[in-house]
Amino acid sequence: MPQNIRTSAPDTETAIDRTVPDFPVAESLDEDNYFKTNIPPPYLKDLCAEAEQFVQIHEKTGRKVVLVTSGGTTVPLENNTVRFIDNFSAGTRGATSAEYFLENGYAVIFLHREFSLLPYSRHYSHTTNCFLDYMTEIDGKLEINPKYSEQMHKVWKKYNDARDQNLLLLLPFTTVTQYLFSLKEISKILDKVGTRALFYLAAAVSDFFLPHSKLPEHKIQAQDHNGGKLVVNLDPVPKFLRRLVDSWAPGAMITSFKLETDKSILIKKANQALDRYNHQLVIGNLLQTRKKEVVFVSKNYQNDPVWYRLSDEDVAKGVDIESLIIPAVIKEHQEWIAIH
Repeated sequence: MPQNIRTSAPDTETAIDRTVPDFPVAESLDEDNYFKTNIPPPYLKDLCAEAEQFVQIHEKTGRKVVLVTSGGTTVPLENNTVRFIDNFSAGTRGATSAEYFLENGYAVIFLHREFSLLPYSRHYSHTTNCFLDYMTEIDGKLEINPKYSEQMHKVWKKYNDARDQNLLLLLPFTTVTQYLFSLKEISKILDKVGTRALFYLAAAVSDFFLPHSKLPEHKIQAQDHNGGKLVVNLDPVPKFLRRLVDSWAPGAMITSFKLETDKSILIKKANQALDRYNHQLVIGNLLQTRKKEVVFVSKNYQNDPVWYRLSDEDVAKGVDIESLIIPAVIKEHQEWIAIH
C-alpha cells in the first residue's frame, strides 16, 4: 500500500467563515423538547446499567473518574439509514488521551463512535501498516515480528493492567441523537461522584441534525426529486453544554475543545465558549497543527492563555501532544477538587 497518500486531510485554504455568530445556548425547555421528540437508542437502559456499575465500583475506592468522548457523530437522512452526514474525526485525540488518563490513575468511561480508534488498539488499527504486517512465520508458527514485539508487549501490558483493574469502560454511539441521550444519562450517573468527576469532551458533535419527525422511513430514491436534486432542511442541534454544567453534573470539572482553522480567532472563540457555557476549561487547537500544539483557556487565566507545544525533535520521535495535555488537565482537576 502506498505510504505517502492521504485522503483525509481537508483543504484548509477553502475553510468556511467562522466569524458568524454561534447558536443560542440550550435552555431547560430546549432540553425537554429535544429528548421528548427524538427517540432514545434501544440499548440506552443497558448502557446506563454498565455505567452505573462502573461508577459505583470506583466511587467506593475514591478513584477519580473521567468521561472521555471521542470520534464524530453522524446525522442519518433516513430511518433505515443508507445515507448520512458525518463529522471529520477518527477519534485520535480521545483514544490517546484515554491512555494517559489511565496511566495517571483515573478510571475512564470512553464514550466513542463505534469503530473509531480505541485506547491501546489504536497503535495497530487505522495505520498505514496492515495488522498482518506485524506478524511473521517462525518455524511454521505465526508469531509477532521480533522488530515490533518489544513495543507491542509494552502496549499489551498497559491494556491488560487497565482491563484487570476494571479501569476502562467502552461505550459506543454512532448518531448525534445516540450521543446526546448517552451523554445526558452518563452525566447524571457521574454526578454522584461530585468533584472527582471530570468531563473531557473530545467528540466532534454535529451542529445540525434531522429530527425524527422529519426522517423518511426508507432510502431516499433519486427519481423522487425534481431534476435529481436533494434539498435537506436541517435543524440546529441544541447546545447542551450549559445544561451539563448547570444541571446534569454541576459538581464536575468540564473540559471542552474548540477546533478552528483560523489562528486569529481561536482564543477569541475559546473565551466566548467559556462565557457562554460557564464551564472550567477550553482546549483550543487548529486543524493544521492540532497534533503539535494546543492552547488552554480557562477562567483562571482567561487573559493569559497557556500554550503547550511539541518541539520538532519531539514530533520526529513520535511524542504524543496528549502527553503534555493530560498532566495539565489533571492539574486543573486537582485544583478544582481542592477549592470545592
